[in-house]
Amino acid sequence: MLALTFHGEETIQCETVADPEILDARDAIVAVSSTAICGSDLHVYHCREKGLDMGTTMGHEFTGTVVEIGSAVQNIRKGDRVVSPFTTSCGSCFYCRAGLTCRCTQGALFGWVEGGQGLQGAQAQYVRVPLADGSLFPLPEDVGEEEGLLLGDILATGYFAADGAGIKPGGTYVVLGCGPVGLMGIVGARELGAERLYAVDCIPERLTLAQSYGAIPIDFSKQDPAELIRETTQGLGADAVMELVGSASASRLAMDLIRPGGTISIAGVHTEPHFAFSPGEAYDKNITLRIGRCPARFYMERLLPLVRQRKYDLGAIFSHRLPLQQGAEGYDIFAKRLQCCTKVILKP
Repeated sequence: MLALTFHGEETIQCETVADPEILDARDAIVAVSSTAICGSDLHVYHCREKGLDMGTTMGHEFTGTVVEIGSAVQNIRKGDRVVSPFTTSCGSCFYCRAGLTCRCTQGALFGWVEGGQGLQGAQAQYVRVPLADGSLFPLPEDVGEEEGLLLGDILATGYFAADGAGIKPGGTYVVLGCGPVGLMGIVGARELGAERLYAVDCIPERLTLAQSYGAIPIDFSKQDPAELIRETTQGLGADAVMELVGSASASRLAMDLIRPGGTISIAGVHTEPHFAFSPGEAYDKNITLRIGRCPARFYMERLLPLVRQRKYDLGAIFSHRLPLQQGAEGYDIFAKRLQCCTKVILKP
């Protein structure tokens, strides 16, 4: 089969690799119909996250059709149209029962193989899905493929950040970063009741999308977000900040924006060794800090009605649709934000 594979910093190749096989009775094989490039893929692409084996198949966002199942799979059938979260989960361990499916004791992250151990990714024609019963989510007929794909990562992650922000009526809330996850964070915050909601970025097309989803855009290249938020809150600051970038500058800005007693909810992937704010600063502001990987599988049922309502044009975040064979070009476009790129979807 064809797959996009990792070969060092900013080097992705589309090449022929072995088809995946059933290795465990709980596995399924999915023929991938759509797969997307995620912002967290860029951490690997730029080698901000290190350790990935050369030749690993990239990617963790996908939809497709089940073409093979192991003998122990009970709830998934051949021919099912499915979406998967970016991590597998058994559905029955302590963490899965608690709703923290991203920390399943048997789970694995798609697209991460290190020292020969791990799980190949989904930017390919086929992908093996371990723990198929707990991981895969059947898509109803009335849910489009691209909308369904969002359930597996970025819609769930954006909503997770908003959920962690503790949104209440009348508050002032800020989303940092209007990349794909940040845009879905705006959707999540609006659905949870945020009325005065600001979105911070500097890319015009992303700020336009943020406004279309219900946020007040702030272009940080033209105005100081901290000063603006202080002005609109009588000097207090935001009640909660959702940091969906995963950088030192973003976490620093989150601390500058938050009021004493507020909440910083971080779902951006951080690779720097230390936070950009000190424990003393956090102490002196009495902040609540929520941070971690999204339990996407847990949120899928909760978010399916939102997708079905079509209240938001979720598909608008896909600016580029390319065949898998142009995946390396897709990475370059996405990483460099060329051609007004917001998100790239690939069609195997």
